[in-house]
Amino acid sequence: MNKLFGMIAMILCLAACTQPDASGSFVKVSDGHFVRDGKPYYYVGTNFWYGAILGSEGQGGDRDRLCRELDYMKSMGIDNLRVLVGSDGERGVTTKVEPTLQTAPGVYNDTILAGLDFLLQEMGKRQMVAVLYLNNSWEWSGGYGFYLEHAGVGKAPRPNEDGYPAYMKFVEQYAANEKAHALFYDYVRFIVGRTNRYTGVRYADDPAIMSWQIGNEPRAFSREALPAFEKWLSEASALIRSLDPNHLISIGSEGAWGCEGDYACYERICSDPNIDYCNIHLWPYNWSWARADHLVEDLAASCDSTRNYIDRHLEICSRIKKPLVMEEFGYPRDGFKFDKESTTEGRDGFYRFVFSLVGDNAESGGSFAGCNFWGWGGFANPKHEQWMVGDDYTGDPAQEAQGLNSVFATDTTTLSVVKAEVERMTKIGK
Repeated sequence: MNKLFGMIAMILCLAACTQPDASGSFVKVSDGHFVRDGKPYYYVGTNFWYGAILGSEGQGGDRDRLCRELDYMKSMGIDNLRVLVGSDGERGVTTKVEPTLQTAPGVYNDTILAGLDFLLQEMGKRQMVAVLYLNNSWEWSGGYGFYLEHAGVGKAPRPNEDGYPAYMKFVEQYAANEKAHALFYDYVRFIVGRTNRYTGVRYADDPAIMSWQIGNEPRAFSREALPAFEKWLSEASALIRSLDPNHLISIGSEGAWGCEGDYACYERICSDPNIDYCNIHLWPYNWSWARADHLVEDLAASCDSTRNYIDRHLEICSRIKKPLVMEEFGYPRDGFKFDKESTTEGRDGFYRFVFSLVGDNAESGGSFAGCNFWGWGGFANPKHEQWMVGDDYTGDPAQEAQGLNSVFATDTTTLSVVKAEVERMTKIGK
């Protein structure tokens, strides 16, 4: 019997020794700043929304390319990737990401789950971290519209067919629809409670995850819906915290732009005790700060508006003592062209300006702690302006012109701007 107990003890010890030592390796927030491995953590990251699909062995999967992309980013010092957990709903819909992960509430595509497992395993090997967003207010990955449809509200309009006003009017109902919320919460429990099939590590215990994010650009879509919107975000963050005490939680907000222009609403949602840090997004062209045919000429005005927008949010972050991440920002290629051979003078100037704001604030001990540019195109070779099944995934989801906001491995001038800022942020964190 003693021999049996001894063997059991040895097996348990060996099993424990094969698990990664997560102590001290989670990204945390201390006194309003990110900390990783006991050191300040400042970063330049990117958006890699399609990482889980690329990591799958089903439709769209390409593990060789995934590892090449990760190696290339890591060689540049990019170690923070913002990733979509999965798309929702039916397949074969123009302007929506596919293959989808959740084909119906609680019905999952296992190949995409395997892809997410593989992605996290490979990121962990490279000491990279993921910000995983769980929902989306926009049509390109399902999100709000998917949950409302299955809550019995009706068919969600498609912006490419019915226009964005019709779509936004429909998804305005999400903020107060408790049945839609319940379906989403079931999804949250399933994903956050998952165990990685390749590493054997529970997601809740995996330091390759930096943050769970409630959604991509969650919005109320009307001022009348703001109270219900705030209530939903508070409930969602409390649920995630109850499932996972180890990881940071963030909203995925655009800032006041995503709160119907209400800065007080933004401060309230970010002040929630379960929200660890603040996010903003910034899109000069989408927000009419820059014109398609004057992108270089409008750069200075775009930078002025960018500074003002960031400063107003930094005031809030300083007041509530939480870090700020500008986790989405982009600028189209010169001449509003999509070809990889087109120049990027305007984008390079905008990136350089944003990076200077992040770096200067970080050097002075401010709240601006990081940024994720949109988005990583890497080694992709787009075949069509409108993405089609079988095409390479780029930084531009299916509703966007392929190449519009992607940073490709051939964009040497942009990447030199990125690399210079990565080196600066690394020095600040030492």
